[in-house]
Amino acid sequence: MNDLTPLHRLGIGARHPVEPVQNLSRRGFLGIAAGALLLGIDLPGEAAAQTRAEGPAAVAPKPGTRVAAFLEIRPDSSVRLLSPFVEGGQGINTGLAQTIGEELDLDPARFAVECAPPGPDYAVVNGLRMTGGSFSTRSSFEAMRRLGATARDMLMRAAAARLAVPQDSLTTEDGRVIHAASGRSLGYGEVAEAALALPPRDDVALKDPKAFRWIGRPVARLDMRDKATGRATYAIDIRVEDMLHAAVQHAPQLGTEPQTIANEAEVQGMPGVHSVHRLPGAVAVVADSWWRARKGAEALQVAWTDPAPEGTATVSKTFSSSAMLAALKGSTEPGIPAEQEGDPAAAFAGAARVIEAEYDAPYLAHAQLEPPSAVARFTADGSLDLWLPNQMPELFQQIAAKTAGLTPERVRIPSPMLGGFFGRHFAYGPANPFPQAILLARATGRPVRVLWSREEEFGMDAVRPLSFARFKAALGADGMPVALQTTAVGEGPIGRWFGALFKSPVDSSVVEGLDKKPYAIPNRRLDYVKVPHPVTIAFWRSVGHSMNDYFYESFLDEIAAAGGRDPFDLRMALLKDSPRHRTLLRAVADLAGGWRRGPFPAEDGTRRARGISMASPFGSETATIAEVSLKDGEARVHDLWIAIDPGSVVNPAIVKRQVESAAALGLSSTLLEQVVYENGQRQAKNFDAYPILDRERMPRVHVTIVESGAPMGGIGEPGLPGVPPAVVNAVAALTGQRVRSLPLAKTHLSGV
Repeated sequence: MNDLTPLHRLGIGARHPVEPVQNLSRRGFLGIAAGALLLGIDLPGEAAAQTRAEGPAAVAPKPGTRVAAFLEIRPDSSVRLLSPFVEGGQGINTGLAQTIGEELDLDPARFAVECAPPGPDYAVVNGLRMTGGSFSTRSSFEAMRRLGATARDMLMRAAAARLAVPQDSLTTEDGRVIHAASGRSLGYGEVAEAALALPPRDDVALKDPKAFRWIGRPVARLDMRDKATGRATYAIDIRVEDMLHAAVQHAPQLGTEPQTIANEAEVQGMPGVHSVHRLPGAVAVVADSWWRARKGAEALQVAWTDPAPEGTATVSKTFSSSAMLAALKGSTEPGIPAEQEGDPAAAFAGAARVIEAEYDAPYLAHAQLEPPSAVARFTADGSLDLWLPNQMPELFQQIAAKTAGLTPERVRIPSPMLGGFFGRHFAYGPANPFPQAILLARATGRPVRVLWSREEEFGMDAVRPLSFARFKAALGADGMPVALQTTAVGEGPIGRWFGALFKSPVDSSVVEGLDKKPYAIPNRRLDYVKVPHPVTIAFWRSVGHSMNDYFYESFLDEIAAAGGRDPFDLRMALLKDSPRHRTLLRAVADLAGGWRRGPFPAEDGTRRARGISMASPFGSETATIAEVSLKDGEARVHDLWIAIDPGSVVNPAIVKRQVESAAALGLSSTLLEQVVYENGQRQAKNFDAYPILDRERMPRVHVTIVESGAPMGGIGEPGLPGVPPAVVNAVAALTGQRVRSLPLAKTHLSGV
């Protein structure tokens, strides 16, 4: 048996300003075919430039300031875009093709989009490269437009020289440069090589949005055919020559290690088994098929080290979700101010009424359908090929290099399409299988594919943090809130995984959704109290907003009830200084056929009520109405109406689908989902014990897009946070029960 050693985590680089477009080598970084037109937007990065520009007019790239996205137009007019983002169902490949194609004057359907390899050129998100935080489109929109416009200008200049006509006599149309006066035209591929030799201009004008042909239109997704026909390739589909398969048995409690294996020789002799290995916190069996590897791993009789006997500092023998929640509630640490306005103490002292409430939300699993996997292969020269689902290729490259004892440039990471996002594919230490694949490939001398069973995934998945918040509001004689005191207790993924980068004493992922609210409450204070979790915590779709908007918007309904006000009317009054939010509230009410709280009888004879909420996640604004009835003590959601204002949109069809999918996940977490720890172990090992939203519970989802013209916001996550509070507020209206702890499945509901 091999004893394979643990690995270490690395940091991330800093931020730098945007620089102009550069024309890069035709035989450089990506080995592009000779004669191709290769353009790039200079955006930040830390590493030195990896190529030298060629030709008399080439501009030498500055170290660390190269391409965020490459556009390649080959002589045969085929077009390829190397994207800085990973496609995982959010539609970014289509959006990028629309954005670049608009300015390039090329139908987005003619683009082939691939995820770019690791490199400093792709750090387009505030000096980082990542796909997450609903940042992809909004962080790259102007840069991608500029890329397309610059490419078009260079092609037109090359065509003008070829045709011996002034450039201003030329036009373009879907991949061709046209000289209308003479009836001549040239395909982009015909002038690509000549265009390559031209210096790009920094002052190329962008198209007037009024003339857009593809931006703002519901262009069909580029990946739709491959997904529909089974051609789409995910990490679990990767196969390489001479590959072995590995299955893993993890320690039953996080932080413990394998000591002895009672039946190692017996397992070693099972059919197809190649070898048995000890890993950090796990044991593995490598075999000629995954099924044989899994049967071997399940058969291993392992003695593990003992965990701590009790407490919440580690995953102890007695650690539980309830004990962790008690630790959050019982914390006596002083809070760090995250937001303060006015004089809350004075307002509370003079209040006509004070109300208080505590809210909590559970640990959540990502529970996506694609199980975690990775393929590692060391090549003859000692470098490493690594296939794995990921949202930050450069970060994974650094960690993989550290694990393998290589320099990062000797690690190649193709980034396949993801079978779902939800924050699952960041580097979460023991929650990732790729280090195991690297260690096993090194030990066996052959390529190894590690695939976690569903049970191992549920046991090791990094979870959304269990969260807790305390509220206190002061009301005036007119029933309006005059002060609000909020305390958020816990730990978030920003602090856990990116604390060294952001360096703020306040973890934004703990307080987002509680701060920067648009409501005109004159005296406010928000405090943050850090209480670390011993378990592996993670980003989860909409991060802190996923629970905090539920906390805040539910308590806002409690304020309305205490002041004798309708919750819709209260929000409209508190938004007196924000026309954008008032417009959004009216839009969602109109979408729902008008606001009515209820209870009221529905046409099918059920007794129903509605709840309202707002949220401001990831640069977008949303308003949500939910209509709910009761059946057998459970909430049944019939309709969700969601108005979203993302400022502006590239593809409204993708926006609508993203909001619908986010709403489904938000409802699943509201009704059903929770990760429960008892005696130091997770109780759910598969979907039978971790129920998710099923078809019977899926409501109708109605979406309207309100383009206010504000700066572009995110799309992938904003549809989720408004759903939990809207549903819970509807339940309160229907039953008189205020549910302050999710999921609703924990509470038997009854009408009043």
